[in-house]
Amino acid sequence: MPKRYMSIWFRSIKTDWYIRHQPLLKDIPFVLVVKDHGRMVVSASNTLAWQQGVNTGAVLADARAIIPGLKYFDDEAEKPARLLHAFAQWCIRYTPAAAVDLPDGLLLDITGCAHLWGGEENYLADISKRLHDFGYNTRASIADTIGTAWAIARYGRSEKIIEPNGQCSALLELPPPSLRLEQDILEQLFKLGLKQIDDFIHMPRRSLRRRFGGHLLLRLDQALGNKEELLEPEEPIAEYQERLPCLEPIITAAGIEIALQLLLARLCNRLQKEEKGLRKAILKCFRVDTKMEQITIGTLHASCNTKHLFKLFEEKISGIEPALGIELFLLEAPVVEEMSPTQEQLFEINTRADEMALAELLDRISARTNSLKIHHYLPDEHHWPERSFKDSSSLLTHQPVNWKTTRPRPVHLLSRPSPIEVTAPIPDYPPMLFRYRGKLHKVARADGPERIEQEWWLQEGQHRDYYYVEDEEGCRYWLFRSGHYDNNGSSQWFIHGFFA
Repeated sequence: MPKRYMSIWFRSIKTDWYIRHQPLLKDIPFVLVVKDHGRMVVSASNTLAWQQGVNTGAVLADARAIIPGLKYFDDEAEKPARLLHAFAQWCIRYTPAAAVDLPDGLLLDITGCAHLWGGEENYLADISKRLHDFGYNTRASIADTIGTAWAIARYGRSEKIIEPNGQCSALLELPPPSLRLEQDILEQLFKLGLKQIDDFIHMPRRSLRRRFGGHLLLRLDQALGNKEELLEPEEPIAEYQERLPCLEPIITAAGIEIALQLLLARLCNRLQKEEKGLRKAILKCFRVDTKMEQITIGTLHASCNTKHLFKLFEEKISGIEPALGIELFLLEAPVVEEMSPTQEQLFEINTRADEMALAELLDRISARTNSLKIHHYLPDEHHWPERSFKDSSSLLTHQPVNWKTTRPRPVHLLSRPSPIEVTAPIPDYPPMLFRYRGKLHKVARADGPERIEQEWWLQEGQHRDYYYVEDEEGCRYWLFRSGHYDNNGSSQWFIHGFFA
């Protein structure tokens, strides 16, 4: 499909923002100023001030002499960039690829999008009208290339939509600045009397390169489509994404659910064909008032079960505020994994289907209980107890080693051993008494020691001698002594876990 691009030029984005937020300024001349070598210089003027002779670059004192009582505001250098980024996000409802074109424009890749609005004329008219209703004075055009669309939007006279392969004839009558050339090249062109692109476009390329350098040829080739110009979208387009524009804004929960079901059906059908499943999904709802609502779900294993995924989203739909209505739904799957088909086994009880059912149950529990975080632990190849396991995000992760069951291990293992006071015979007898968090425990039974050496390839330190002890109340603990007794007959003891 041939590429089509739209360029949108905000002719006075700074002053339009002030008028939008202070409507009384619409009928009053005003300017924005910046400090320059101790003087206040005009950086932007609204239409009324410009019509009376106050242009960009004028000193504020001179401007106020032309228009007594001229209002002025401090210019914020970062405001246009923030506004353009916000508008690029807003334009995602028209195309998945919207980019900021500093200092005063947007670039849209509209390939395959315009037919949803009944053609490019309706598409361009709808965007322009919406921006005008927001209070911004814009010009926009559509062409096969970014360079031509940019040129027509800013320097074109009447025609806004350039027919496919018509960029060459559309550029001929435009001035050299429409090619986005550097200032020194523009000065050379005007000195030579080359005031239109038609004056030099047919000149030998070797002569143009020798006289003006390679930048002029690059811009010409980009505008004509001889060289591709890349667009950097405001948001990278997700590989797995489904869009659903609405003919009428959706304002009810039932409408949101219907849209979500349609999007899930499309996305899961695609994933099934590719034998993949999603681990994370995001539903974005673009509202009429330019704001965006979104909800996110995650799964413990790759899934393309439409019913299950809808149940996870259903728990969060109540958190979406449609306000005046939602005009575009966007479903993305930023995390996708390979998923082999489920195969039933004849002679085993714990089948893969059972694991999938358990994972879906845990997904629903996590969705309903935000405070609960479910962990799945697998054994890891380490001797040190706090390193002997790892957290796995999927229930279907392959277990590389088996759990060690030859020695008893506590049900609750402290993430960091806690120091305790111990009374114990030496050198290798188990403790008789120990004090933990101010409470004294008298040991009734004990077993040990089990020596676990330090993992010298990871860090230096002493070995540990572990004991399994039970106090008079029947509670069992996992204690250890760090290293050997010193010359004074003392050493450091720790509690590391609790048995059931």
